[in-house]
Amino acid sequence: MTTPLPDEVGMLYDALIDSASVTMGKNLHFGYWESPDSDLSFDEATDLLTDLLTERLRVGPDSRLLDVGCGVGTPGVRIARLSGAEVTGISVSKEQVERANALARSQSSACRAEFQQANAMELPFPDASFDAVLALESMIHMPDRGQVLREIHRVLRPGGRLALTDFHERTPLPPAHRAVVDVMLKDLMSTMVQVDDYPRLLRTAGFQFTEMRDISEETLRRTFLTLTERAAEMPTEVLDKLDWKSDPKDMIDITGFGYLLVVAERPRADDRS
Repeated sequence: MTTPLPDEVGMLYDALIDSASVTMGKNLHFGYWESPDSDLSFDEATDLLTDLLTERLRVGPDSRLLDVGCGVGTPGVRIARLSGAEVTGISVSKEQVERANALARSQSSACRAEFQQANAMELPFPDASFDAVLALESMIHMPDRGQVLREIHRVLRPGGRLALTDFHERTPLPPAHRAVVDVMLKDLMSTMVQVDDYPRLLRTAGFQFTEMRDISEETLRRTFLTLTERAAEMPTEVLDKLDWKSDPKDMIDITGFGYLLVVAERPRADDRS
């Protein structure tokens, strides 16, 4: 799998920002349904996934949160509005940053959220300047997850928390499924990790590992079902603009492809051994 480059990822999202919004909705990330019979809409389920990660970050009005890979700003603005935290979001996409800031400006003055174009591999922030970091479906695009985790560790204050999601290989994929997954990852300029990679990656970056959950059952099937339904209703000109080789319906029954939730903490000085 080719390693994605930040500039290329930024151009991808610049080009697809309108058509992606048609399929993925306001959040541009997967949904989370607590049970198979949940009646949440897709937009409600994407909000719930944002909330699931936010709960683990333990942020409040006195907190500063960094949203790595902020998309069009919906999760970051939601966190700022509901928690009172000060949110700074970054993206490699100029178009996403512009829309995120427009969304933030549309909120009340009590919503403290702002967004800027930046590369997570080289975060433009001082050491220990944030209380929490969110990386919701952005690690999939990183050329070097270890480097990003080291940068996140650097900008987190001692005791600060990180919550992220990532694609992983749950079980070895048979050749036919591997081909489908590889096409999807190529379309998205993404890569996938092994389930056992994160404890090592986090320890090497200086984190204390807190939680790792496979939430594939709660996220993947209904997300791909929704995308399949929406793609069938999209106008021809939008489909032509997407120009993706992969089809969401091909992913619905690939059980070896997984979705991982990971939580870690930068140890306090007195926690270090």
